[in-house]
Amino acid sequence: MSALTHEVFNQPQPLVDYNLFEGHRALQAALKLNAPQLDTAELSSLGALLGSRAMQTHARLANVHTPQLRSHDRYGHRIDEVEFHPSYHVLMAAATKAGLHGTPWTQRGPSPHVLRAAGFMLFTELEPSILCPISMTYAVTPALRRNEAVYADWGPGLASRGYDPVLKPWRDKSSFTMGMGMTEKQGGSDVRANTSDAVPDGEDNWGPRFRITGHKWFLSAPMCDAFLVLARAPGNQLSCFFVPRMLPDGERNAMHILRLKDKLGNKANASSEVEFHGAIGWLVGEPGRGVPQILEMGTMTRMDCGLGTSGLMRQALSIALDHTAQREAFGRRLIEQPAMRNVLADLALESEAATALALRVARAFDRQSDDFERVIARVLTPIAKFWICKRGSHFGQEAMECLGGNGYVEENGEGIMARIYRELPVNSIWEGAGNIMALDLLRATRKADAGAALAQELAPARGAHPALDRAAAALPGRIEQLATEGDARRLAQEVALAVQAALLYQSAPAPVFDAFCASRLGGDWGHVFGTLPAATDFDAIIARAMPR
Repeated sequence: MSALTHEVFNQPQPLVDYNLFEGHRALQAALKLNAPQLDTAELSSLGALLGSRAMQTHARLANVHTPQLRSHDRYGHRIDEVEFHPSYHVLMAAATKAGLHGTPWTQRGPSPHVLRAAGFMLFTELEPSILCPISMTYAVTPALRRNEAVYADWGPGLASRGYDPVLKPWRDKSSFTMGMGMTEKQGGSDVRANTSDAVPDGEDNWGPRFRITGHKWFLSAPMCDAFLVLARAPGNQLSCFFVPRMLPDGERNAMHILRLKDKLGNKANASSEVEFHGAIGWLVGEPGRGVPQILEMGTMTRMDCGLGTSGLMRQALSIALDHTAQREAFGRRLIEQPAMRNVLADLALESEAATALALRVARAFDRQSDDFERVIARVLTPIAKFWICKRGSHFGQEAMECLGGNGYVEENGEGIMARIYRELPVNSIWEGAGNIMALDLLRATRKADAGAALAQELAPARGAHPALDRAAAALPGRIEQLATEGDARRLAQEVALAVQAALLYQSAPAPVFDAFCASRLGGDWGHVFGTLPAATDFDAIIARAMPR
């Protein structure tokens, strides 16, 4: 008698060794719309790398073996260092080599910010946590120009495609990463409540120097080479300061890491609480202008939240599609069963719409010399962050359910869907949660002619679908009617859906556009994914979304 109890069969093979870019037709279409002259060869190479088994293993290991704080060495000396698994550094090196940090600010050629945005989305499909310092480096680079002396020394390293994780003086490094220190216990998103204090300490080659005392409740990526920190200068002026971890003379700055946060997700990234004990910082920009500078940097990191969630959506969809194409139940593959096909097609619509909106925001950053594009960037950035990130968690849960119990299993980091599900809420929370984004949209509509800009944005799709025409015609009045804090979320949703529909008309085939308008704008849709109308062209939508 055989000792075997059973044979393992009907268990799908994992989605590995495929090109994330070549199978992502929605991203390719969005790039043709937003950057038609862009050479995508670099993205194709990146997509092949990120889809490889080797890089997926590095992503798993970086999340399973989480960062560890070493506040002191074995002799009792304070060192404030964070140790990472070697796979973390492999991922960071790949991200900087791809130019996902400060590179676009010095890169020549067409659409550097769109190119970077597409790469950021692809990398998020592999591993999103390590992109926190990458995103912050991208955001702080233009702000640092307000201190010309510091920027002259640090700017080239922030744009370098190298990676050097070793803590040492700036003169001994050719590449840097930077973070931000804004949030305090008592204020959270209300940074005007900050109490950290900055006392003048003379002046040197980098300009006015200060000693900073205080704390930060959230300081992500404390292993970065330097930070932009918000503190109060004399006269109660909330100002921005450049605070390096290592001082020019080789001494460690007085920034003490108290602990690392034990978070739901985002495991490969170290998020910390810190205290400044007379840490030395140099003024960046004018005294009292700290909040406007923070908002400028926040605009870019908020764009990355939308990009990142779009990438996570795409990876969750890809895994769900690949799994259901292999798995059989009740005599048919899951992907052939009508109820599942409705779910998959609905998820595909949501993913493509998120990709389209996120890339549109990036296009606006490439064209900041254009008045219209500046208004679009101001209006669409909070909308994209609000709507895409709010949809993300619901999307992740539905995609996980396509795998059944297998989707809920972590299995020492091999359960990628579970990792995605834990990661999705963070993009909605940090850099300003949903209410902050909705209120920011209200401010944007009051300061700029948002109605005219949105009308111009929707104009290419005029007459394409009755539901979109109705939404576009009503939008100016809705901006007036919903201009209160209590209605701000509703306004963000309505604008997001109308803009997504107009973008899909320009970039997606008719079955995608028609189904999106019928469901999201026409009302022929339920309250959960998988309730598309029966007339939907499920075959075309699912075939377009298949990852390989």
